[in-house]
Amino acid sequence: MPYIPHTEAERDAMLKTVGVATLDDLFADIAPDLRPQSFLASAGLPEQEVRTLCEELAARNTSVLSFLGAGFYDHYIPAAVDALAGQSAFVTAYTPYQAECSQGTLQGIYEFQTAIARLMELDCASASLYDGGTALFEACTMCVRQGKKKHKIVLDEGINPIWRRMLETYARNLPMELVLVPLKDGAPDKEALKAAIDEETAGVAVQNPNFFGVVEDYSDVFAAAKAKKALSVISVNPVLLSVLKTPGAMGADIAVGEGQSLGQPLNFGGPYLGLMACTKSLVRQMPGRLVGRTHDTEGRTGYVLTLQAREQHIRRSKATSNICSNQNLCALRALVYLSLMGPQGLKDVAENSIAMAHYTAGQIVSRIAGASLLNAAPYGNEVAIRLPVHADTLVQRCLARHKCVPGYPAGRDFAGMDNVLIVACTEKNTVGQAGIMLDAMLDVIAWMKQDDLCAARG
Repeated sequence: MPYIPHTEAERDAMLKTVGVATLDDLFADIAPDLRPQSFLASAGLPEQEVRTLCEELAARNTSVLSFLGAGFYDHYIPAAVDALAGQSAFVTAYTPYQAECSQGTLQGIYEFQTAIARLMELDCASASLYDGGTALFEACTMCVRQGKKKHKIVLDEGINPIWRRMLETYARNLPMELVLVPLKDGAPDKEALKAAIDEETAGVAVQNPNFFGVVEDYSDVFAAAKAKKALSVISVNPVLLSVLKTPGAMGADIAVGEGQSLGQPLNFGGPYLGLMACTKSLVRQMPGRLVGRTHDTEGRTGYVLTLQAREQHIRRSKATSNICSNQNLCALRALVYLSLMGPQGLKDVAENSIAMAHYTAGQIVSRIAGASLLNAAPYGNEVAIRLPVHADTLVQRCLARHKCVPGYPAGRDFAGMDNVLIVACTEKNTVGQAGIMLDAMLDVIAWMKQDDLCAARG
């Protein structure tokens, strides 16, 4: 709770600098009846009492054991991320309006772009977007712009439903037709995806792993899109890219993703970070900014804003997006996180998360009668499990009785999936926590079945 006072001498010096004698003179142009009578909303409390009150309120918080995922994951964040990204030189100069005065900020963005491009195995990456949903929307608009008279976007149903709803909202008044291809028990129907791509298709968009955790190779789908002169978009989990086939290796034209898992705390939903990378041929269609590295007349390395494709910088008709800034502080955190982890560290995080998910799923299926995997497809750090009870009710009662959230109820977003629970794990979860969660589920399931039995007896 920092307190930064101004002394009388400091106030007098500031008033003298602006050319007035008193504070009243500073506000002389404001009519007396329009001036605030007081800047205090109330009489206030002494500092010690405020601290005590805040500590009492904070003490009411209770920790919850959570296996939630659905696109946002609780990974461990090294302390150095806060220490480095929180330096005032970065925090106070995060928007590089004057490139010559923002070399440190520009270099951070350049290094971030390089890291994301390497992670995606694509030619170039943007300076970041708002979040995973806006990144997906921007990728689809890139497809439509590149496709000229083509307006059809083929969407796999396995794309995060939050991001699909964002896409539908943003595209509502745009010349964009969205065609949704249903899943098969939570797994992508690649043959149906390929069949939906026709001469009118501007792009096809998928997600890997998909919302149900299913891992797939979309190389054949992207090849089918290319044959029809359509672009391919893939939304990815950046942490799992360290062990899965990359967008570039699959032949994707554009890769997007939510960068929250790269050093960003969950923090009640944000701020988060949108990732985007693409092939070189599409670089002028990218929204936002692109930082480049060059040399000045004396041969010194310098960083510049090479591409700014927004209406503030170019003619409105030529602008690619209304994205007016980038998530630079979040991007910096992602860069610091990736630099600290390195290729092997990121791979360790991914492998530990996947191993924990497989262990947890095995325990649930083996110990809960009637539970089974939703499908036989390979999965990453997230898995869909069909339960013998209503998943949403189970989650609510586990939270109320045991302060535990065993996963995300798929029925909230997918018809016919009321009994399906999507369980996510990260390297922070332990075998002991999985046991606690399983015990909570067993207790609540027994309780729910007892309720059903009582109801049946009238």
